[in-house]
Amino acid sequence: MRPQFHTHLVNGTSGDPVLYVDFQFQRRALLFDLGEIGMLPARRVLRITDVFVSHTHMDHFIGFDSLLRLMVGRSKHLRLYGPPGFLDRVAHRVLGYTWNLVQNFPVELVIDAAELRADGRLHRARFRSARHFEREPRDPVEAPGGGLRDEEEFRVRAAPLDHNGIVSLGFALEEKAHLNVWKDRLDDLGLPTGPWLTELKQRVRRGDRDDTPLTIRWRDGKGQHERVETLGRLRREVLREVPGQTIAFVVDAAFHGPNRRAIVDLARYADHFYVEAPFLNEAAERAAATGHLTTGQAGWLAREAGARRVIPCHFSSRHAGQEAAIEEQVQAAFGDGDRGED
Repeated sequence: MRPQFHTHLVNGTSGDPVLYVDFQFQRRALLFDLGEIGMLPARRVLRITDVFVSHTHMDHFIGFDSLLRLMVGRSKHLRLYGPPGFLDRVAHRVLGYTWNLVQNFPVELVIDAAELRADGRLHRARFRSARHFEREPRDPVEAPGGGLRDEEEFRVRAAPLDHNGIVSLGFALEEKAHLNVWKDRLDDLGLPTGPWLTELKQRVRRGDRDDTPLTIRWRDGKGQHERVETLGRLRREVLREVPGQTIAFVVDAAFHGPNRRAIVDLARYADHFYVEAPFLNEAAERAAATGHLTTGQAGWLAREAGARRVIPCHFSSRHAGQEAAIEEQVQAAFGDGDRGED
């Protein structure tokens, strides 16, 4: 299965948490947490459409200014998601600058921000460059199951976690049914590859009826061709539906009962589980006092969730030079780490 998402820890395991998720077949990317992003080339930053922020401690949100600076003056629509109080934080950041010259830009930057509150709803606001980023309240919407974003190809859901008395969100990015094309069956049917396959996949994901006609057009050395097939036949003959990829991301969370249950549920059967492991097992007292996980706790959570692979991150600077020991302790708690072929 060719993965749709390619993931990259922008600052490695010890820097500010930033997980960059690139779309394989689109000029688009998502970010999970927004620490320092100076390592990202501008062209990759400008692909970002959605940012999911666990909480607004400095090392998880300092990159907002860099993101804003690159996007102002461009026709962009950016969506931000965070925990309770996030809307106020975004408003303070954008209004901390003077925007008397922003009207000189011929295009508009629109920022839609949302915070997941305890009432199970997303409370929202919009900030537009054309209005000097004044806060424009929007009606709240329901977020069943912690759902933050639900698109045709994927969904993102969040779990509120306790981090020393504040909410830190954990996230799961879940690809919907992954549709592979059988190239040899296309050849058997005398059909070419092309943009029509994208339309076919979109209609299958949308649940269109099997008798829906799909017009296929293509050009080759013999001229222009057109053919109509039913959605049901094409789905059966040329597509293979397999479970989508799941990526979980959890940082800054205490190791206690409610958090453990929420994290295991969030990361259930994840293909890639990015989880903080700031402290070695020997520093368990420090981890508990600061509301963080130890290496053993991170590995245990991944094992309990049935994750296929665990990727520890967000190492504490107090363990600089001990990265190998951190990895070893996490994997020891996780077990053999092999949950099937990638």
